[in-house]
Amino acid sequence: MSTTNTGRGRRRAPSGRGNTRNPAPPPQTRNPSPGQNQNQPPPQPAPPAPTRRKAFARLVGPRHERHVLTMAQLPALGLPVGDDGVVVGVDAERNPAVLGLFRPEALDVAFVGGAYVVQIIALRAAAIGARVAIESGRPQLWSAMAQAAGGAQPCVTVHQVGRLAPQGPTAGSPVLVIRDCGARPPRNRLAPAAWQTTLTLLPFLDPAQARQRIGVGASLVGIQRVSPIEAQAAASVLGLPGEDEVALPTLSDELTLWGTRKSRKYVMLTPTQAEVGLLGPPRRMD
Repeated sequence: MSTTNTGRGRRRAPSGRGNTRNPAPPPQTRNPSPGQNQNQPPPQPAPPAPTRRKAFARLVGPRHERHVLTMAQLPALGLPVGDDGVVVGVDAERNPAVLGLFRPEALDVAFVGGAYVVQIIALRAAAIGARVAIESGRPQLWSAMAQAAGGAQPCVTVHQVGRLAPQGPTAGSPVLVIRDCGARPPRNRLAPAAWQTTLTLLPFLDPAQARQRIGVGASLVGIQRVSPIEAQAAASVLGLPGEDEVALPTLSDELTLWGTRKSRKYVMLTPTQAEVGLLGPPRRMD
């Protein structure tokens, strides 16, 4: 007798290997938003945050407007640039007065006055890298200044009269020779040389030798307060006008008349605090 299975039949196991009890969930898909292209690739993950150094490298500083001058404004632009050399004070307009002492040829300077101004010139010449050699019959007047200027380096040396040897000046090491040998100095034994300047200090001007001392061979002359007779002799040799001849006997201790064959200028000496501490206040007499 045939029978028919009317009950529930057995369930067949799914084909393939895997966990039949907890199958893996199907991958989830995002429904595209309306108007979005379904063929567009999925968004990429965000890049890692930049490091601290890279972040700072991209910082931009404040922006400023450029300074631009028109052609009409250029004449009003002034730069405080003058000749290179040693500053010896200020002129009547309070502008720095500069002596171009060191050149590719020999230079002779005559100074009628006290040693104070010449000591200031020596200190400032040493400060710009020049070597200073002093020929003097008064070494005690220069020794303290030489020690203070040189320090550990012998950039300022003092020599007896007639004992000064050749200094070997060069463009990188110019030399200032100061001759403090009285109102009638002996003949200079040093031969003229490029980058070497000889400054002759005259405590007063002998009218009989005025042309020889300040007129022959001197490319630059400085004169402090002198007597009326000396002023007359200086005006005759240098061709100074009458007002300068009258003014020379009345100059203060800080004033000096500097002149060349083409120009002249009154200069007020303005020593620094360090120079005043070493040499004292400006003075005409030693």
